[in-house]
Amino acid sequence: MPDDAAHMRAALQLAARGLGNTWPNPAVGCVLVKDGQVVGRGWTQPGGRPHAETQALDRAGEAARGATAYVTLEPCSHHGRTPPCCDALIRAGVSRVVVALRDPDARVDGRGFARLRAAGITVEEGLLGAEAAALNAGFIRRITQGLPLVTLKLAATLDGRIATQTGESRWITGAESRRAVHALRARHDAVLVGSGTVLADDPDLTCRIPGMDPVPMLRVIADARLRTPPSARLVREAGRHPTWLLTGAGHRPSALAPYIGAGVEVVTIRRAAGGGLLPRPMLAALAARGVTRVMAEGGAGLAAGLLRAGLVDRLVWFHAPGVMGAEGWPSTGPLGVAALSAMPRFRRVASQAVGEDVMSEFVKE
Repeated sequence: MPDDAAHMRAALQLAARGLGNTWPNPAVGCVLVKDGQVVGRGWTQPGGRPHAETQALDRAGEAARGATAYVTLEPCSHHGRTPPCCDALIRAGVSRVVVALRDPDARVDGRGFARLRAAGITVEEGLLGAEAAALNAGFIRRITQGLPLVTLKLAATLDGRIATQTGESRWITGAESRRAVHALRARHDAVLVGSGTVLADDPDLTCRIPGMDPVPMLRVIADARLRTPPSARLVREAGRHPTWLLTGAGHRPSALAPYIGAGVEVVTIRRAAGGGLLPRPMLAALAARGVTRVMAEGGAGLAAGLLRAGLVDRLVWFHAPGVMGAEGWPSTGPLGVAALSAMPRFRRVASQAVGEDVMSEFVKE
């Protein structure tokens, strides 16, 4: 129908509101339309429930009977923390369901469509499927590959430096860029930093935008050798903001006790031959715990490890209008690139001025 695409775009816009808040569930949007009028709207709520379909049905009430439901992901057909959305749509008496994308979760994966069709409901698949797949790329990656989607954020001078030779880094970029970073955090499930960044900056890695109230940000520290001091803000505030410490095996219980006592969850990761953490097992451990979207914020060693392993899906780079010179700290550590053909490559998809800085967004080639 002529308006199908417009209603699905509206459902995708609703789904985007859930990014960063719904893990381990996908962010889904639903629009109910009857006689050309929108009678209900919904999107997945924080923590992954209630689901988008039940939200929209509750708002529509009796008007849902005979309506068309536009849903960005195949309605679930299994009992989890909530009953199946297929059953809710059937009970409500909708006559047609238009879905952008099949759910790759083995518990669904076509079963939702089959249940709806068995109930006599017309089902149409694939409308704006590419847009829906891009929106839920993190959820799809976790289900199909056991890894989260990774966004690497870098803030540097024009010549790619993140700190002076003495380690001074606050602030290379301006206040507008820092607000943009907070907005980026809100659209991810977790923020990941290395222990070097903790030692250098003592960050809190929260989302601090007036009027925005996301689910408390999951903060993750990659620290193979337990260099993070128990006095760090990430540790001290673990009772208010969930904090995970990824580290190697073999630490004495007494060494881990200060972190565990502060409320930090310790996750043991396999180490590389040199003693550091391997990027892929590190990300796999996050995905196994439900994380779908990770924003890596440094430092240079973590950035280099992710880039060398080919695990950076998206790159957001803030450039400040200044030049620091070779004495400054580079934005990434060594990548071992001996030829241009071996260089990690990205395609620019957006670029805009943010105050005096420039924010550029890239996706992996």
